[in-house]
Amino acid sequence: MFDEARVRTALEGAWSLETARQWSRENPANGQCNVTAALIYDVFGGEILRTRLGHVWHYYNRLAGQRVDLTDSQFSRPGARFNPPERYEDEVTDWNAAMDGIPQREYDALRSALLSRLD
Repeated sequence: MFDEARVRTALEGAWSLETARQWSRENPANGQCNVTAALIYDVFGGEILRTRLGHVWHYYNRLAGQRVDLTDSQFSRPGARFNPPERYEDEVTDWNAAMDGIPQREYDALRSALLSRLD
């Protein structure tokens, strides 16, 4: 069962340089949206959504009919690379689009770290 507060706490400790090269201690969610959205989809189901931020896509999820952006903290912490979306487009996409250009090792590292924190 998806418990947003519990998953957010687990992700804070699971994100690292092994899960995205943009990670920093000050802004752990930075660069993590793709891999996080793909993993949350695999573990909890739902849908993968995206919204355009300038020239890049921002990925997040919809679970039980609710938008869940588990990497939204990246927009307000030091070192933010983007402003938050003015409005979420909620374009439905798929795992392959979210993982495009993301090394499998980053997904594997996040999966292992998150699942160990959720057990």
